[in-house]
Amino acid sequence: MDNIGIWAITPNGVRLAERLRRAFPGASVYLSAAVGLMPAAWPAGRFERLSSAVSEQFSRHDGHLFIMSTGIVVRIIAPLLRDKTVDPAVVVIDELGVHAISLVAGHIGGANALARRAAEAIDAVPVITTATDINQLPAIDTLACELGLAIENPGAIKHVSMAFLTGRPVRLHDPFGLVRDCLPPETLARDDGTTTPGEAPGPAPDIYVDDSVVDLPRQVLILRPRSLAVGIGCNRNTAADEMKALLLKTLERFRLSPRSVFTLASVDIKQDEAGLVTLSESLGIPLVFFDRETLKQVSAIATPSAMVEKHIGVKSVCEAAAILAARNGELIVPKQNTKNATAAVARISSMSSASARAGRNTSAFEPTTCSRRSPPSPDTPPTST
Repeated sequence: MDNIGIWAITPNGVRLAERLRRAFPGASVYLSAAVGLMPAAWPAGRFERLSSAVSEQFSRHDGHLFIMSTGIVVRIIAPLLRDKTVDPAVVVIDELGVHAISLVAGHIGGANALARRAAEAIDAVPVITTATDINQLPAIDTLACELGLAIENPGAIKHVSMAFLTGRPVRLHDPFGLVRDCLPPETLARDDGTTTPGEAPGPAPDIYVDDSVVDLPRQVLILRPRSLAVGIGCNRNTAADEMKALLLKTLERFRLSPRSVFTLASVDIKQDEAGLVTLSESLGIPLVFFDRETLKQVSAIATPSAMVEKHIGVKSVCEAAAILAARNGELIVPKQNTKNATAAVARISSMSSASARAGRNTSAFEPTTCSRRSPPSPDTPPTST
Protein backbone atom coordinates (compact mmCIF):
# COMPACT_ATOMS: atom_id res chain seq x y z
CA MET A 1 0.00 0.00 0.00
CA ASP A 2 1.96 2.97 -1.29
CA ASN A 3 -0.89 5.16 -2.55
CA ILE A 4 -1.34 6.92 0.78
CA GLY A 5 -2.67 10.34 1.71
CA ILE A 6 -1.07 12.02 4.74
CA TRP A 7 -3.04 14.86 6.35
CA ALA A 8 -1.91 17.44 8.90
CA ILE A 9 -3.50 20.60 10.31
CA THR A 10 -1.06 21.73 13.06
CA PRO A 11 2.68 22.53 13.24
CA ASN A 12 3.37 19.35 15.22
CA GLY A 13 1.31 17.45 12.70
CA VAL A 14 3.39 18.83 9.83
CA ARG A 15 6.60 17.70 11.54
CA LEU A 16 5.15 14.23 12.01
CA ALA A 17 3.93 14.17 8.42
CA GLU A 18 7.50 14.80 7.28
CA ARG A 19 8.67 11.71 9.19
CA LEU A 20 5.84 9.62 7.77
CA ARG A 21 6.59 10.81 4.26
CA ARG A 22 10.05 9.27 4.53
CA ALA A 23 8.46 5.94 5.48
CA PHE A 24 5.91 6.24 2.66
CA PRO A 25 7.90 7.82 -0.19
CA GLY A 26 5.03 7.52 -2.65
CA ALA A 27 2.52 9.24 -0.39
CA SER A 28 0.68 12.47 -1.17
CA VAL A 29 0.84 15.02 1.63
CA TYR A 30 -1.96 17.48 2.36
CA LEU A 31 -1.37 20.40 4.73
CA SER A 32 -3.66 23.07 6.08
CA ALA A 33 -3.04 26.47 4.54
CA ALA A 34 -3.35 27.91 8.06
CA VAL A 35 -0.05 26.28 9.04
CA GLY A 36 2.92 28.37 7.96
CA LEU A 37 5.51 25.68 8.59
CA MET A 38 6.65 24.04 5.38
CA PRO A 39 9.86 22.03 5.00
CA ALA A 40 12.05 23.28 2.19
CA ALA A 41 11.59 21.59 -1.19
CA TRP A 42 8.85 19.40 0.23
CA PRO A 43 5.99 18.92 -2.23
CA ALA A 44 2.65 19.05 -0.51
CA GLY A 45 -0.87 20.07 -1.35
CA ARG A 46 -2.42 22.98 0.55
CA PHE A 47 -6.09 23.07 1.49
CA GLU A 48 -8.27 25.82 2.87
CA ARG A 49 -11.09 23.58 4.06
CA LEU A 50 -10.28 20.11 5.37
CA SER A 51 -13.70 18.54 4.74
CA SER A 52 -13.75 19.64 1.10
CA ALA A 53 -10.20 18.44 0.45
CA VAL A 54 -10.81 15.05 2.06
CA SER A 55 -14.05 14.62 0.13
CA GLU A 56 -12.19 15.24 -3.12
CA GLN A 57 -9.23 12.94 -2.38
CA PHE A 58 -10.78 10.20 -0.24
CA SER A 59 -11.41 7.55 -2.91
CA ARG A 60 -8.23 8.39 -4.83
CA HIS A 61 -6.02 6.72 -2.25
CA ASP A 62 -5.78 3.19 -0.89
CA GLY A 63 -5.31 4.56 2.60
CA HIS A 64 -5.12 7.75 4.66
CA LEU A 65 -3.06 8.80 7.66
CA PHE A 66 -4.80 11.64 9.51
CA ILE A 67 -2.64 13.44 12.05
CA MET A 68 -5.37 14.98 14.19
CA SER A 69 -8.07 14.02 16.68
CA THR A 70 -10.27 11.00 16.07
CA GLY A 71 -13.41 13.11 16.44
CA ILE A 72 -12.43 15.40 13.57
CA VAL A 73 -11.74 12.46 11.31
CA VAL A 74 -14.96 10.62 12.18
CA ARG A 75 -17.10 13.64 11.35
CA ILE A 76 -15.31 14.30 8.07
CA ILE A 77 -15.23 10.79 6.65
CA ALA A 78 -18.68 9.61 7.85
CA PRO A 79 -20.53 10.84 4.73
CA LEU A 80 -17.86 9.32 2.48
CA LEU A 81 -18.00 5.73 3.74
CA ARG A 82 -19.68 3.22 1.43
CA ASP A 83 -18.79 -0.35 2.38
CA LYS A 84 -15.89 -2.07 4.09
CA THR A 85 -15.05 -3.90 0.88
CA VAL A 86 -14.35 -0.70 -1.02
CA ASP A 87 -13.52 1.95 1.60
CA PRO A 88 -9.87 2.98 1.83
CA ALA A 89 -7.93 2.32 5.00
CA VAL A 90 -8.18 5.10 7.57
CA VAL A 91 -5.63 5.52 10.36
CA VAL A 92 -5.65 8.34 12.90
CA ILE A 93 -2.43 9.49 14.55
CA ASP A 94 -2.29 12.02 17.37
CA GLU A 95 -0.06 14.99 16.67
CA LEU A 96 2.60 13.87 19.15
CA GLY A 97 2.84 10.48 17.49
CA VAL A 98 1.90 8.45 20.56
CA HIS A 99 -0.81 6.29 18.99
CA ALA A 100 -1.69 5.11 15.47
CA ILE A 101 -5.34 4.04 15.51
CA SER A 102 -6.83 1.74 12.88
CA LEU A 103 -10.22 3.39 12.39
CA VAL A 104 -11.85 2.13 9.17
CA ALA A 105 -11.33 -0.90 6.86
CA GLY A 106 -9.05 -2.74 9.24
CA HIS A 107 -9.04 -6.06 7.40
CA ILE A 108 -9.96 -5.83 3.72
CA GLY A 109 -8.84 -2.23 3.39
CA GLY A 110 -5.60 -2.91 5.24
CA ALA A 111 -5.93 -0.28 7.98
CA ASN A 112 -4.61 -2.63 10.66
CA ALA A 113 -1.46 -3.28 8.65
CA LEU A 114 -1.16 0.41 7.78
CA ALA A 115 -1.45 1.40 11.45
CA ARG A 116 1.30 -1.03 12.39
CA ARG A 117 3.54 0.20 9.59
CA ALA A 118 2.99 3.85 10.45
CA ALA A 119 3.51 3.17 14.15
CA GLU A 120 6.80 1.45 13.45
CA ALA A 121 7.98 4.41 11.38
CA ILE A 122 7.42 6.97 14.14
CA ASP A 123 7.84 4.73 17.20
CA ALA A 124 4.16 4.92 18.12
CA VAL A 125 1.78 2.35 19.59
CA PRO A 126 -0.58 0.78 17.02
CA VAL A 127 -4.15 0.63 18.29
CA ILE A 128 -6.06 -2.30 16.79
CA THR A 129 -9.61 -3.00 17.95
CA THR A 130 -10.90 -5.71 15.59
CA ALA A 131 -11.96 -8.68 17.71
CA THR A 132 -10.18 -11.41 15.78
CA ASP A 133 -6.87 -9.54 15.89
CA ILE A 134 -6.88 -8.76 19.59
CA ASN A 135 -7.82 -12.37 20.32
CA GLN A 136 -5.05 -13.58 17.98
CA LEU A 137 -7.53 -15.37 15.75
CA PRO A 138 -7.50 -15.48 11.94
CA ALA A 139 -9.35 -12.77 10.04
CA ILE A 140 -10.96 -14.63 7.17
CA ASP A 141 -11.47 -11.51 5.03
CA THR A 142 -7.81 -10.55 5.34
CA LEU A 143 -6.79 -14.10 4.52
CA ALA A 144 -9.04 -14.13 1.45
CA CYS A 145 -7.44 -10.95 0.15
CA GLU A 146 -3.93 -12.24 0.76
CA LEU A 147 -4.77 -15.40 -1.19
CA GLY A 148 -6.38 -13.48 -4.06
CA LEU A 149 -9.81 -14.95 -3.38
CA ALA A 150 -12.86 -12.88 -4.32
CA ILE A 151 -15.34 -12.44 -1.48
CA GLU A 152 -18.76 -12.93 -3.01
CA ASN A 153 -20.90 -12.12 0.05
CA PRO A 154 -19.06 -9.97 2.61
CA GLY A 155 -22.11 -9.98 4.87
CA ALA A 156 -21.27 -13.56 5.81
CA ILE A 157 -17.84 -12.66 7.18
CA LYS A 158 -19.35 -11.90 10.58
CA HIS A 159 -20.70 -15.44 10.91
CA VAL A 160 -17.27 -16.98 10.38
CA SER A 161 -15.62 -14.45 12.71
CA MET A 162 -18.16 -15.22 15.42
CA ALA A 163 -17.47 -18.93 15.06
CA PHE A 164 -13.77 -18.26 15.58
CA LEU A 165 -14.47 -16.02 18.58
CA THR A 166 -16.80 -18.50 20.27
CA GLY A 167 -14.56 -21.46 19.63
CA ARG A 168 -16.96 -23.26 17.32
CA PRO A 169 -15.04 -25.20 14.65
CA VAL A 170 -16.07 -24.15 11.15
CA ARG A 171 -16.96 -26.46 8.30
CA LEU A 172 -14.84 -25.76 5.25
CA HIS A 173 -15.49 -26.71 1.63
CA ASP A 174 -12.10 -26.25 0.00
CA PRO A 175 -11.44 -28.84 -2.73
CA PHE A 176 -8.42 -26.93 -4.05
CA GLY A 177 -6.82 -26.75 -0.60
CA LEU A 178 -6.36 -22.98 -0.82
CA VAL A 179 -7.51 -22.01 2.67
CA ARG A 180 -7.26 -25.12 4.84
CA ASP A 181 -3.54 -24.93 5.59
CA CYS A 182 -3.78 -21.21 6.35
CA LEU A 183 -6.19 -21.72 9.26
CA PRO A 184 -5.23 -23.17 12.66
CA PRO A 185 -6.35 -26.82 12.84
CA GLU A 186 -8.40 -26.15 15.97
CA THR A 187 -10.63 -23.71 14.07
CA LEU A 188 -11.77 -26.39 11.60
CA ALA A 189 -14.30 -29.15 12.04
CA ARG A 190 -12.76 -32.60 11.64
CA ASP A 191 -15.04 -33.38 8.74
CA ASP A 192 -14.28 -30.30 6.66
CA GLY A 193 -17.03 -31.10 4.16
CA THR A 194 -14.72 -30.98 1.18
CA THR A 195 -16.05 -32.64 -1.97
CA THR A 196 -15.01 -32.56 -5.58
CA PRO A 197 -15.21 -29.17 -7.35
CA GLY A 198 -18.78 -28.26 -8.17
CA GLU A 199 -20.36 -30.71 -5.75
CA ALA A 200 -22.10 -29.12 -2.77
CA PRO A 201 -21.12 -30.63 0.58
CA GLY A 202 -23.67 -32.42 2.78
CA PRO A 203 -24.30 -30.18 5.79
CA ALA A 204 -23.81 -26.56 4.78
CA PRO A 205 -20.25 -25.37 5.32
CA ASP A 206 -19.33 -22.11 7.00
CA ILE A 207 -16.80 -21.31 4.27
CA TYR A 208 -17.20 -22.37 0.64
CA VAL A 209 -14.08 -21.99 -1.54
CA ASP A 210 -14.89 -23.02 -5.10
CA ASP A 211 -15.46 -21.69 -8.61
CA SER A 212 -18.71 -23.66 -8.98
CA VAL A 213 -22.08 -22.10 -8.22
CA VAL A 214 -24.28 -24.11 -5.85
CA ASP A 215 -27.25 -23.18 -3.69
CA LEU A 216 -26.06 -22.34 -0.19
CA PRO A 217 -27.55 -20.70 2.90
CA ARG A 218 -27.01 -16.95 3.09
CA GLN A 219 -24.70 -17.19 6.11
CA VAL A 220 -22.13 -19.33 4.24
CA LEU A 221 -19.10 -17.26 3.26
CA ILE A 222 -18.38 -17.81 -0.43
CA LEU A 223 -14.82 -17.28 -1.65
CA ARG A 224 -13.98 -17.55 -5.34
CA PRO A 225 -10.53 -18.69 -6.50
CA ARG A 226 -9.02 -17.31 -9.70
CA SER A 227 -9.15 -20.66 -11.42
CA LEU A 228 -10.92 -20.31 -14.77
CA ALA A 229 -9.58 -19.33 -18.18
CA VAL A 230 -12.02 -18.60 -21.02
CA GLY A 231 -10.93 -19.15 -24.60
CA ILE A 232 -12.65 -16.95 -27.19
CA GLY A 233 -12.85 -17.34 -30.95
CA CYS A 234 -14.73 -15.03 -33.29
CA ASN A 235 -15.32 -13.99 -36.85
CA ARG A 236 -13.83 -10.72 -38.03
CA ASN A 237 -15.70 -7.65 -36.70
CA THR A 238 -17.79 -9.58 -34.19
CA ALA A 239 -19.41 -7.20 -31.70
CA ALA A 240 -18.23 -7.22 -28.12
CA ASP A 241 -21.83 -7.55 -26.95
CA GLU A 242 -22.24 -10.88 -28.75
CA MET A 243 -19.10 -12.28 -27.17
CA LYS A 244 -20.06 -10.95 -23.74
CA ALA A 245 -23.51 -12.52 -23.95
CA LEU A 246 -21.97 -15.86 -24.94
CA LEU A 247 -19.43 -15.68 -22.14
CA LEU A 248 -21.99 -14.91 -19.43
CA LYS A 249 -24.52 -17.41 -20.73
CA THR A 250 -21.88 -20.14 -20.82
CA LEU A 251 -20.81 -19.51 -17.24
CA GLU A 252 -24.43 -19.44 -16.12
CA ARG A 253 -25.34 -22.64 -17.95
CA PHE A 254 -22.43 -24.59 -16.46
CA ARG A 255 -22.84 -22.95 -13.04
CA LEU A 256 -19.41 -21.38 -12.91
CA SER A 257 -18.71 -18.14 -11.10
CA PRO A 258 -17.72 -15.13 -13.22
CA ARG A 259 -15.59 -14.01 -10.28
CA SER A 260 -13.30 -16.98 -10.87
CA VAL A 261 -12.39 -15.97 -14.43
CA PHE A 262 -8.84 -14.66 -14.35
CA THR A 263 -8.10 -14.37 -18.08
CA LEU A 264 -9.51 -14.45 -21.59
CA ALA A 265 -7.48 -16.06 -24.37
CA SER A 266 -7.45 -16.29 -28.16
CA VAL A 267 -5.22 -16.74 -31.20
CA ASP A 268 -2.62 -14.07 -31.93
CA ILE A 269 -4.16 -13.03 -35.25
CA LYS A 270 -7.02 -11.60 -33.17
CA GLN A 271 -4.84 -9.13 -31.30
CA ASP A 272 -6.35 -6.26 -33.28
CA GLU A 273 -9.94 -7.55 -33.11
CA ALA A 274 -11.79 -4.51 -31.78
CA GLY A 275 -14.69 -6.40 -30.24
CA LEU A 276 -12.39 -8.77 -28.38
CA VAL A 277 -10.25 -5.94 -27.05
CA THR A 278 -13.38 -4.04 -26.01
CA LEU A 279 -14.70 -7.13 -24.23
CA SER A 280 -11.49 -7.47 -22.23
CA GLU A 281 -11.41 -3.79 -21.33
CA SER A 282 -15.08 -3.56 -20.40
CA LEU A 283 -14.86 -6.57 -18.08
CA GLY A 284 -11.43 -5.65 -16.77
CA ILE A 285 -10.16 -9.16 -17.48
CA PRO A 286 -6.68 -9.58 -19.01
CA LEU A 287 -6.52 -10.91 -22.57
CA VAL A 288 -3.71 -13.22 -23.69
CA PHE A 289 -2.88 -14.58 -27.13
CA PHE A 290 -1.18 -17.72 -28.42
CA ASP A 291 0.38 -18.26 -31.82
CA ARG A 292 -0.92 -20.97 -34.10
CA GLU A 293 2.05 -23.28 -33.64
CA THR A 294 1.45 -23.29 -29.89
CA LEU A 295 -2.29 -23.89 -30.30
CA LYS A 296 -1.55 -26.86 -32.59
CA GLN A 297 0.34 -28.58 -29.78
CA VAL A 298 -2.78 -28.89 -27.60
CA SER A 299 -4.13 -32.42 -27.97
CA ALA A 300 -7.05 -32.37 -25.51
CA ILE A 301 -9.50 -30.82 -27.97
CA ALA A 302 -13.14 -31.84 -27.55
CA THR A 303 -14.63 -30.30 -30.71
CA PRO A 304 -12.09 -29.74 -33.49
CA SER A 305 -13.26 -27.62 -36.41
CA ALA A 306 -12.36 -28.39 -40.01
CA MET A 307 -13.50 -24.91 -40.99
CA VAL A 308 -11.20 -23.22 -38.49
CA GLU A 309 -8.33 -25.44 -39.58
CA LYS A 310 -8.96 -24.51 -43.22
CA HIS A 311 -8.96 -20.76 -42.55
CA ILE A 312 -6.25 -20.29 -39.92
CA GLY A 313 -4.46 -23.63 -39.76
CA VAL A 314 -5.49 -24.89 -36.29
CA LYS A 315 -8.19 -27.33 -35.27
CA SER A 316 -9.32 -25.22 -32.34
CA VAL A 317 -9.04 -21.67 -31.08
CA CYS A 318 -11.27 -21.32 -28.03
CA GLU A 319 -10.66 -24.76 -26.50
CA ALA A 320 -6.91 -24.79 -27.13
CA ALA A 321 -6.50 -21.19 -25.94
CA ALA A 322 -8.47 -21.89 -22.77
CA ILE A 323 -6.35 -24.94 -21.95
CA LEU A 324 -3.11 -23.07 -22.54
CA ALA A 325 -4.22 -20.03 -20.55
CA ALA A 326 -5.14 -22.34 -17.68
CA ARG A 327 -1.54 -23.57 -17.69
CA ASN A 328 -2.43 -26.77 -19.50
CA GLY A 329 -5.45 -27.17 -17.29
CA GLU A 330 -8.58 -29.26 -17.68
CA LEU A 331 -11.16 -28.35 -20.31
CA ILE A 332 -14.39 -28.29 -18.29
CA VAL A 333 -16.66 -26.55 -20.82
CA PRO A 334 -16.23 -27.54 -24.47
CA LYS A 335 -16.87 -25.12 -27.31
CA GLN A 336 -20.08 -23.11 -27.05
CA ASN A 337 -21.06 -20.89 -29.93
CA THR A 338 -23.23 -18.16 -31.34
CA LYS A 339 -23.37 -17.12 -35.00
CA ASN A 340 -20.03 -15.33 -34.85
CA ALA A 341 -18.28 -16.35 -31.63
CA THR A 342 -17.12 -19.40 -29.71
CA ALA A 343 -16.16 -19.84 -26.06
CA ALA A 344 -14.69 -22.63 -23.93
CA VAL A 345 -13.61 -22.81 -20.28
CA ALA A 346 -10.63 -24.55 -18.70
CA ARG A 347 -9.77 -24.86 -15.03
CA ILE A 348 -6.26 -24.69 -13.66
CA SER A 349 -5.44 -28.32 -12.98
CA SER A 350 -3.43 -27.85 -9.80
CA MET A 351 -4.64 -25.00 -7.66
CA SER A 352 -2.65 -23.69 -4.71
CA SER A 353 -2.50 -20.51 -2.68
CA ALA A 354 0.43 -19.45 -4.87
CA SER A 355 -1.45 -20.06 -8.12
CA ALA A 356 -4.51 -18.27 -6.72
CA ARG A 357 -2.41 -15.19 -6.09
CA ALA A 358 -0.82 -15.49 -9.51
CA GLY A 359 -4.24 -15.53 -11.10
CA ARG A 360 -5.40 -12.49 -9.20
CA ASN A 361 -6.96 -9.78 -11.32
CA THR A 362 -9.22 -6.81 -11.01
CA SER A 363 -12.26 -7.09 -13.23
CA ALA A 364 -15.75 -5.86 -13.83
CA PHE A 365 -16.86 -9.28 -12.61
CA GLU A 366 -15.01 -8.47 -9.39
CA PRO A 367 -14.04 -4.78 -9.46
CA THR A 368 -11.71 -5.15 -6.52
CA THR A 369 -10.32 -8.41 -5.31
CA CYS A 370 -12.44 -8.24 -2.21
CA SER A 371 -15.41 -6.31 -3.53
CA ARG A 372 -18.96 -7.53 -3.22
CA ARG A 373 -20.13 -5.74 -6.37
CA SER A 374 -22.12 -8.04 -8.62
CA PRO A 375 -21.09 -9.05 -12.13
CA PRO A 376 -23.03 -7.59 -15.03
CA SER A 377 -26.35 -9.25 -15.74
CA PRO A 378 -26.19 -11.56 -18.75
CA ASP A 379 -27.99 -10.39 -21.83
CA THR A 380 -30.03 -12.80 -23.91
CA PRO A 381 -27.46 -14.33 -26.26
CA PRO A 382 -27.99 -14.64 -29.98
CA THR A 383 -29.35 -17.93 -31.26
CA SER A 384 -26.66 -20.60 -31.50
CA THR A 385 -25.92 -22.20 -34.79
